[in-house]
Amino acid sequence: MTASPSLANTPHPFLDGRAKRLLIGGQWQPAASGKTFETCNPATGAVLAQVAEAGQVDVDRAVAAARQAFEGPWRRFKPDERAALMHALADLVDTHYEELAWLDTLDMGAPIRHTRGARRHLVGMLRYFAGQATCIHGQTAETSLNGNMFAATLKEPVGVVGAIIPWNGPLWATIFKTAPVLASGCTLVLKPAEDAPLTPLRFAELAEQAGVPPGVLNVVTGFGQEAGTALAAHPGVDKLSFTGSVATGQAIVRASAGNLKRLSLELGGKSPHILFADADVPRAAQAAAIGVFANAGQICSAGTRVFVQREIHAQVVQAMAEVAATLRVGPGVDAESDIGPLVSARQVERVLGYVESGREQGARLVAGGERLGGPLHAQGHFMAPTVFAEVADGMRIAREEIFGPVAAVLPFDDLDEVVRRANDSPFGLGAGVWTRDIGRAHAIARRLQAGSVWVNCYNQMDPSMPFGGVKFSGYGRESGPQQLDEYLNVKGLWIQHD
Repeated sequence: MTASPSLANTPHPFLDGRAKRLLIGGQWQPAASGKTFETCNPATGAVLAQVAEAGQVDVDRAVAAARQAFEGPWRRFKPDERAALMHALADLVDTHYEELAWLDTLDMGAPIRHTRGARRHLVGMLRYFAGQATCIHGQTAETSLNGNMFAATLKEPVGVVGAIIPWNGPLWATIFKTAPVLASGCTLVLKPAEDAPLTPLRFAELAEQAGVPPGVLNVVTGFGQEAGTALAAHPGVDKLSFTGSVATGQAIVRASAGNLKRLSLELGGKSPHILFADADVPRAAQAAAIGVFANAGQICSAGTRVFVQREIHAQVVQAMAEVAATLRVGPGVDAESDIGPLVSARQVERVLGYVESGREQGARLVAGGERLGGPLHAQGHFMAPTVFAEVADGMRIAREEIFGPVAAVLPFDDLDEVVRRANDSPFGLGAGVWTRDIGRAHAIARRLQAGSVWVNCYNQMDPSMPFGGVKFSGYGRESGPQQLDEYLNVKGLWIQHD
């Protein structure tokens, strides 16, 4: 194993043996119950830290602290002051980025060179929303009423925001949720995933260091069924932003009814990745493989339904199998690893269940399909990149979100057919298209039911562009100016004057 020189044999400074506490109202404190839970390295099974297990009492305290901050000094911060604070936080994230990338790698398994590679985007996200803080404005309107009437709209922060984030990209998710809150003038109660809580806690320390006032950012670690449920149903939360499974998203919709809190839901996906015969086939096949296998398939927008025009179908299947065979699967601290472990033994069993389902339903296993063992993988949750061919649309591996490195390759003949089949899914998060025909690219992009369509690329993201889904993939957007609007109320102002 070739570990990064700066990380090899070096204890992480955040992992000092002390239990990690909740951040509530600017105070780091244990859970009211005194309970803790373990967070472990999925590559080795080693315990990384004991973490406070929040319950209803802790969520109540965090929401109260967020409310007090929202109605207190934070409300008096001017847009340029919020922007300056966010730039200071961006500077700290940039300075400490190696540490944050390392924490993500240890806690959820992604290869260190991949977690490092997100630096520009994530620091840029904070800086982008720092700029958005000074771009909040309403509009004036010329009404048709008699008399002299001034009419305008004002945009105001929603209030207290709850955010529940997943484990597959802890730092990504933390910044995605925090940046628009700080820019808008809202306050936040953040509930990290129990499988990867460490990076959000370290980020919160940096936020304190940057000068974020007490209560503006609160972090309650714990389990979804208790802390997450309490946050989703809390009458003191004005808006909830959630990234995770469809089933949990549906439960959050039901829980939100108590006070009709606003919701943003970024849920699952079963994204189609469509390769036409006129594409640059080697490049497209490589992108299709990485579109499934990146982050061990633990990406909501993974292009797991690979539709390939029949003329190039066999060529693409072979190319994807070759990519699967050459990717290095190993611990995230290995600088040469392409794919890390799945997050837990439970997730491995889930993925293996889908592999068995594919076999039973008649798909042809071309590559992978097994849990990896041996000296490098014995203690971790490693899964071989997997390619199935001869997949039918009705098979479970083509219908359900697996959240693992499993590609289902399906042949098609023409544009109308592939549009119909691609849209025949309860999900609508992302879609990819490979073609040299720009007219075809425009035509199919408009017809695909997805929140994002990538042409001759896949899974590209930028702070200036919105990301989100339709249908069972949720509603609301992250990134771009559209996300900021999710955290603002619009007020109509009418002034009659002589």
